[in-house]
Amino acid sequence: MHLPRSLLVRSFILIVILIVLSLAASVTIFRHVQQEPHAKQMAQMVVSVVNLTRAAVLAAAPEWRSALLAELAGAEGLRVQIADSSDVLKPLPEHSELQMMVVKVRDSLGENTRFAMERNDVKALWVSFFIGNEEFWVALPKERMEHSLSQVLLPWSVLVLMLALPGAYLIARQVAQPLKQLTQAALQAGQGSWPHPLPERGAQEVITVTRAFNQMSADLAANERERALVLAGISHDLRTPLARVRIAAELSADKSLREGLAADVEQMDAVIQQFLDYARMDENEAKQPADLNSLVYEVTQQFFAQAKSLTLDLNDVPALTIRPLLMKRALGNLLDNAIKYGGGEITVQLKREKDKVVLTVADHGPGIPTLQRAAAKRPFIRLESARSNATGSGLGLAIVERAAQLHEGEFVLADNEAGGLAAKIVLPTQK
Repeated sequence: MHLPRSLLVRSFILIVILIVLSLAASVTIFRHVQQEPHAKQMAQMVVSVVNLTRAAVLAAAPEWRSALLAELAGAEGLRVQIADSSDVLKPLPEHSELQMMVVKVRDSLGENTRFAMERNDVKALWVSFFIGNEEFWVALPKERMEHSLSQVLLPWSVLVLMLALPGAYLIARQVAQPLKQLTQAALQAGQGSWPHPLPERGAQEVITVTRAFNQMSADLAANERERALVLAGISHDLRTPLARVRIAAELSADKSLREGLAADVEQMDAVIQQFLDYARMDENEAKQPADLNSLVYEVTQQFFAQAKSLTLDLNDVPALTIRPLLMKRALGNLLDNAIKYGGGEITVQLKREKDKVVLTVADHGPGIPTLQRAAAKRPFIRLESARSNATGSGLGLAIVERAAQLHEGEFVLADNEAGGLAAKIVLPTQK
C-alpha cells in the first residue's frame, strides 16, 4: 500500500482514522457498560409480562379466556398460545446480552423456562410459562426488546464523524499549508527567482523555519546582486585598457603581431561581453507579449553568414509574454555555440508540444556527454571535451539556463536524432 505523498492528504487521513477509531472505541465501551443494565431491564420486563399474563389467565373465567387473550393480542401485542410438541422453534442467537437476560429470567421463573426467537415461522421473543402442568407460550414483540439508545447511537456517530471531517481538514491544512508555501518558495529560489518574504505565522516551529528561510533568501539575493555588481564593474573597467591595446595593435608595423593582438582583443572583448550579459541578466527587463517566430527569425539572420548551413523549421505557436532581449541573448548563445563547437550545420525548430513551446537548436557536432550536461549549464564551467573552449568564459549555457528559469521554463540538453546535440528551451504557454 502506497501512502499519498502530500502532507495535507496524509495528515487528513491519519486524523480521520484517529477520529473513527475513537468513535468505534467509545461506542464499544458504551455498549459494554450498558449491556448488563439493559439485560436486567429486559429480564424484569419479561418476568413482569409472564407473571401478569399468568395471573390474568388464572383469574379469568374459562368462558372469558378467549376474549382476554384476544384483548392482550390487540391492545398489548402479546400472543398467548398453548405449547405443542410439534412446535418448530428457533433458538436465541448467541448474544451475550440476550444470554445474560435468559439467566436472570430463569432465576425468577424457573429453570424450565424456554426461549425462542421464532416459533412456527412467527418471529417474536417467545417465552414459555406453566399453569399447573400445562405449558404456554407468550410472544413479546421484538420492538420491545430492542434498545432504542443503541438504535440511534450509530446515526449519531455518523453525524459526529461528518461534523469532524471539516475540522480534521482544517487542522491538516494548518500544518501542511506553511510547508507547501515554503516548498514553493524554495523551488523559486533554486531557479534563481527570489520569492517575496513568506508570512511568519502559525506554530512557533513554523515561524522559526519561515523566518530562517526569509533571512537566507534575502542574504542569497543580496550576495547575487553584489556579485553581479562586482562582475559588471570589473568587466566595464577592462574595456578601457582593452581599447588601448586595440589601438596599439593597429599601429604596430609587424603584421603577424598586429593580427595576433587583434584576435586576442576580439576574444577578450567577447568574454567581457558575456560577463556583462550575465551580470545584467536579472528580472529588471519588463515582460511583454512577443511573436516567437519573428524573434527567432530576427536572431538567426545574424548567423547565416557564419554557419555552414542554417535551416529554420518554424511552426505556429501562441504568443508568449517574455523578456525579448533576454530570449534573444539566450538564442544567440546557442547559435554561437553550435557554430563554434557543433560543426556549423544547424537546424532551428520552433513548435508547440501540448502546453509547452519548445525552441530547439540542433547541430551535428560531437555533442556533450550525458554525465557532463548538468555541469555544462553551471556558470564558469568549461568542459574538457571536444566542445570545450579553453578561451571561453563558461557562461554561454549558464545564461541560457538562467533565461529559461526566469521564464518559468527549463533548458534541456539532449541527443540530436541525426547525431550531435539538441539544445532545447522549453517554455510554458500562458493559460
